[in-house]
Amino acid sequence: MTPSNRPAALSGAMVGVMLMASLIAIFYLAWRLAGLPFVAFDVFDWMARTLPGSVIAFGIDAMVSVIRALHLGPTSEVAKTAEKMMVITGLLVTGAIAGAVLFALLRAFRGNYPYLFGVVIGAAVGAPVTLISRSVGQTATTRPIISAVWILGAFLIWGAALGWSYRRLSAAEAARIDRRRFLIRLGGVTAAITVVGAVVGNLAVGRRRREVTEVEGGRWSANHALPNAAAEVKPAPGTRPEFTPLERHYRIDIDTIPPAIKEDNWRLKIGGLVESPLTLKLDDLRGNYEPSHQFITLACISNPIAGDLIGTTRWTGVSLQRLLPDWRLKPEATHLKIRSADGFFEVVPLETIKADERVMLTYAWDGVPLLAEHGFPLRIYIPNLYDP
Repeated sequence: MTPSNRPAALSGAMVGVMLMASLIAIFYLAWRLAGLPFVAFDVFDWMARTLPGSVIAFGIDAMVSVIRALHLGPTSEVAKTAEKMMVITGLLVTGAIAGAVLFALLRAFRGNYPYLFGVVIGAAVGAPVTLISRSVGQTATTRPIISAVWILGAFLIWGAALGWSYRRLSAAEAARIDRRRFLIRLGGVTAAITVVGAVVGNLAVGRRRREVTEVEGGRWSANHALPNAAAEVKPAPGTRPEFTPLERHYRIDIDTIPPAIKEDNWRLKIGGLVESPLTLKLDDLRGNYEPSHQFITLACISNPIAGDLIGTTRWTGVSLQRLLPDWRLKPEATHLKIRSADGFFEVVPLETIKADERVMLTYAWDGVPLLAEHGFPLRIYIPNLYDP
């Protein structure tokens, strides 16, 4: 077969996209059913933590502006959907580039060793993705070694499938017709795998998702009137509710999905400049300290005038002023550094805590536990600062 009849880079790009779509669906299904890592979200979360803050801020502001200009819906929900679409698109582009490179290499080497070249391409893509997923560790609940073997093995098979596709295309007798039929059949198979993976994965999400409605009966607002319910001043018609329903409270963060934390396994660890390290359970905070209840309005720093990235509800927690004495801080301690499960951290001057009892660790809102999307099991509230 002459070089002109061998599959070109364009065919490789098409095959790469189709096979990558199936691989993404398989990763998604394995994530939902077995807790294996979903590399698409891990890669996006890694980028969000690696890129400069100015780039992230610009991206968020631009996204908010586009969503509002086009009236696409609730900003926080549409933004999360857009983030997921971007990372899926990025992987598809990676698949196209890898397929094009592989087919170009095989064309140059007269089609020899397609499986070897394919596995090498799979390793070249899979190895960094494995390292990235391991460093983030956001989506997986399996052991790191199992997650690493799964990711790398899946990409090696994906690369071998690219090599197999080149071989099948090269072996076609009637080049144009047979190649077209093969690509159509391959597209049908990969589309079926993609749809099945997405549908079954979403069904698994529906079974496991903890909905707000499950705790509806326990909401404080269901049985209490607001403190100013009898006030003569009423909100103007058409404006946002004075008290935001939990399901409408905005969410803006750098995570494609929130960390999955089980209350039984979670501990608040206090260390550093303290007389003795402490470990507290969530029940310790609930049962051993007087709860503080505050009606708080939170607004994202990216919220424009009349935007929907703002919400008001009744938050419950423990004032840090009440906790500090039990922590027995050393005299040289000046700041409190709080680190979350996803790696985000906040530094609070002890002077701020001592001067304002409103600074608190919150564990409930509107009388019910926080949802995972909003900081479960514990979230810090610092007055007079924008919500990041």
